[in-house]
Amino acid sequence: MFDYINAEFGFTLDACASEHNFKVDNYFTKEDNSLVQDWEGIVWMNPPYGRTIGEWMKKAFDESQKGATVVCLVPARTDTAWWHDYAMKGEIRFIRGRVKFQQPGKSGNNSAPFPSAIVIFRSN
Repeated sequence: MFDYINAEFGFTLDACASEHNFKVDNYFTKEDNSLVQDWEGIVWMNPPYGRTIGEWMKKAFDESQKGATVVCLVPARTDTAWWHDYAMKGEIRFIRGRVKFQQPGKSGNNSAPFPSAIVIFRSN
């Protein structure tokens, strides 16, 4: 799925990566604390899906207002505050079926137990 989306956008930054799963050569890891970095260019964001996802969506939206294009792979949690506060300000593409994630160091794929969406924030 990433390759398909990257072919459309041409990402220049992976905002939520690790040394083992970065998608483009320019990336931020947990140690870099992407939430306090400036994001520029065309950004891929697959944020942590825990309680801080609202902070990530706010950051993605804010960075788009400074000129970045941010493409987010997120759970389609349409009943949450972060969805209404931020995701609904972007272009939403719902994903048919369940996303399969590869885990570093493990064979096989694991399907997400929830629906997902791509949310795109573009600069005004």
